[in-house]
Amino acid sequence: MTPDENIEKLKIKLPDAKAPVGNYVATKTSGKLLFVSGQISINSNGELIKGKVGKDLDTEAGYEAAKRCALSIVAQVKKACANDLSKVKSCIKLTGFVNSTDGFTDQPKVINGASDLIASIFGEAGMHTRAAVSTNSLPLGVSVEVDAIFELK
Repeated sequence: MTPDENIEKLKIKLPDAKAPVGNYVATKTSGKLLFVSGQISINSNGELIKGKVGKDLDTEAGYEAAKRCALSIVAQVKKACANDLSKVKSCIKLTGFVNSTDGFTDQPKVINGASDLIASIFGEAGMHTRAAVSTNSLPLGVSVEVDAIFELK
């Protein structure tokens, strides 16, 4: 199945690809690589998902926040590819940042939310390398931020 068919089958509604709020671009292509700037956790109502995982959110809520980041990543990729996700050859890497408490150690389980979503949309081409990093703060107090690198055909 194509990525768009998977999106339809899974009844996924992609958010709008948001414009950057600073002095940077949302996506940048270099050769066949498409770099996607960090996408922060925003719920389906457009509200920020805020708080520390391990205090304000549990691992499952963090997983869902990471999944929302991945939806924004796919929206940015689709926009960068002129609405044609078939231009994607593969997802190369995700880097996930988790705003978590000092003792929280399940960052990989949180970032699985993003990894699982990318794999469900892109299939084998969605399998990627990854880093899951803890941080003491993220922009606007959000819980999760994820950036990505894709290879284009």
